[in-house]
Amino acid sequence: MIRLEKRPTPSKMWIYLTPPLAVILTMIAGGILFAILGKDPFEAIRTIFWDPLFNEQFASYSRPQLLVKAGPLILIAIGLSLGFRAGIWNIGAEGQYIIGAICGAAFGLAFYPSESVLLFPAMVLAGALGGWAWAMIPAVLKTYFRTNEILVSLLLVYVAEQLLASMALGALRNPDGGGFPGSRNFKDFPAAYNPELIANTGMHWGVVAAFIAVIFAYILLNRHMLGFQIRVTGQSPRAARFSGVSPNILILTCMGLSGALAGLAGLFEVTGPAGQISIDFNVGYGFTAIIVAFLGRLHPVGILLAGLLMALTYIGGELAQFMLGLPSSAIQAFQGMLLFFLLAVDVLTNFRIRIGTTEAA
Repeated sequence: MIRLEKRPTPSKMWIYLTPPLAVILTMIAGGILFAILGKDPFEAIRTIFWDPLFNEQFASYSRPQLLVKAGPLILIAIGLSLGFRAGIWNIGAEGQYIIGAICGAAFGLAFYPSESVLLFPAMVLAGALGGWAWAMIPAVLKTYFRTNEILVSLLLVYVAEQLLASMALGALRNPDGGGFPGSRNFKDFPAAYNPELIANTGMHWGVVAAFIAVIFAYILLNRHMLGFQIRVTGQSPRAARFSGVSPNILILTCMGLSGALAGLAGLFEVTGPAGQISIDFNVGYGFTAIIVAFLGRLHPVGILLAGLLMALTYIGGELAQFMLGLPSSAIQAFQGMLLFFLLAVDVLTNFRIRIGTTEAA
């Protein structure tokens, strides 16, 4: 008989072993998936994880893209991790990412063709406020009406997607675009553009903001009273209430921070790599960031490393689609396997496997 036995305390060894073991199991399961699709599994795994960094034929393009893809993932995941640590489940970061992009872009385009140096900082603020406001909807509903923040935040993603389509086809559509959907391209609007700061590195202001967010979150969680309240609430909500933590204030604070960071990610993406508001602007960063947060063990440094790894699967996945003809759905399934195996193996942190017969009472 195989059974799970509760550990007296979480295993520190398994806390650190879980992420790399989940990656290895994902590679194995992904290889089986690729073999079923008629592809060489070893070639597929090599194309995803090795070629983007070390194959000189592709590296000149892929290496800068690593930071471009990792920036929004890290920024969103840092915000999500603060709430997750406190047991506050914001699953709608994708919607906050979209609304942040819409608000920031709309603010900038309202002043086209301004050349003011203050325009871009104001757009950054508008993007953060947009994401914050969208996150406040499930936060306020949970605080005052006890609704489920998971359902509300998730359903708001679909509302945000419809608003995105409406903006791309209506209010923000480029008047000089010949009727095609999409806003003006920010590359043609220097005052509102988020350029590459160091040539051929992929480093732009969104990546800088992601690194700042990692440092900020580390200090917050380890050196600030709010971080203490977040940790205590996640470990023991009852103890948190006895220590004077206000659950409602914590919900509003954590949801607001995660929404603002997601909104920032959307603003930096639309003014930089994406270049414009379009119907297909959102590419799932808000959902993938959930995987990044858990793969990084909800720790800022872990999230930084996990964001780079997940960005690598994005780039390698695109390369595998191009070179091997793998369908995009197979790459998405491969990324989803990572969260599945992470959660499965994570059980061993709190439980140990026992094999033997059932003892009589």
